[in-house]
Amino acid sequence: MSDIHIQQQIDDINRKLDLVLEYVNDQRLKGNIVEDLVQDLSIIGKDAYDSAVDELDKQNIEIDADEIKIFFLKLLRNMNNFSVILTTFESLMDLSKDLAPLTKEATVNFIYRLQTLDQKGYFEFFSAMTRIVDNIVTNYTRKDVELLADNIVMILDTVKSVTQPDMLSAINNAVNIYKDLDPTNVPEYSLWKALRTLNSPEMKKGLGFIITFLKGLSTGQTNINNV
Repeated sequence: MSDIHIQQQIDDINRKLDLVLEYVNDQRLKGNIVEDLVQDLSIIGKDAYDSAVDELDKQNIEIDADEIKIFFLKLLRNMNNFSVILTTFESLMDLSKDLAPLTKEATVNFIYRLQTLDQKGYFEFFSAMTRIVDNIVTNYTRKDVELLADNIVMILDTVKSVTQPDMLSAINNAVNIYKDLDPTNVPEYSLWKALRTLNSPEMKKGLGFIITFLKGLSTGQTNINNV
């Protein structure tokens, strides 16, 4: 029984030695792979370095080793600042992601609004308005524009007065009367008939209005009822 037990121990030792040898062989192979990789990277690095040197020489660029050292020292010294910048950039990116739906909705609404204005003819209207401005610039001098600016209040007051309901009604009535007249079929009036017509209440009232209006123009008074 002791011989069998000893043989088992020997077999166990052999198996463990086989595992150790296998592990050592794997490590050797991995070491060879790493050495080959280092050699390849060294060759690539040397080629890249030589190419960089040749290109810098072609561009007449000289590199000072002290300047490179100072640059890296500054880079290391400002690592915290770069970290703050990157943090700020990340915050801006997060903010842009949060605002993306709102920005998209605002853009869609803006485009829809432009389309609505275009359908209503606003852009064509403004295009036509540019012709009006162009005609003003072409046909009026700077002095004319300055005079317009000096008298714009009086002009607006005049427009305001003309656009009052009673004034518009009177103008509209006069226009309708003129429209109904036929210049080719105007009745003839003799002197006697004209005098009889002038003696009518309507004509007397009309003459009174004309005379009062003319007196108001000559005196410059705005309240013609007191003239």
